[in-house]
Amino acid sequence: MSRIEGLGQVVHGQDRILILGSIASVESLAKGYHYAHPSNRFWKVLAQIYQQPIDTLEDKKQILADHAIALWDTCRSCQREGSADASIKAIEPNDIPTFLKANPSIETIVCNGNVSYQTMKKTYPQIQCIKCPSTSAANARWSLDALVKEYGKWLKNE
Repeated sequence: MSRIEGLGQVVHGQDRILILGSIASVESLAKGYHYAHPSNRFWKVLAQIYQQPIDTLEDKKQILADHAIALWDTCRSCQREGSADASIKAIEPNDIPTFLKANPSIETIVCNGNVSYQTMKKTYPQIQCIKCPSTSAANARWSLDALVKEYGKWLKNE
């Protein structure tokens, strides 16, 4: 099983929300941006919540900047076959406390999926975070509309 390194953080300076995934998918690592796989519903969720386009990478960057959302992952590196969170092993976490000290405007931390949330609870139990369902297509129990409703509870407070 190979060791992978995640993507860097996306931050704008005065972000109020931090969304943490587990670690970037194979496709996201290849393309160099978070949630790059077309079947992942992350960008579609944001587009519906904020009623903004996500046609280009610039559109995706803009929606984050417009709504003071930072992105990162709980795992700095791990061992994983393929892209499934279920195969993640030997996690080396990102330094979330240092990130939060450097970005004191962050008010809300939303974990995208169970692995992200469990990694936060295990590694940094003192940090409050919200568990939202994974936007991965593998999480078929959650429809796009249900994801929009759930994420909207935490992201729409503007």
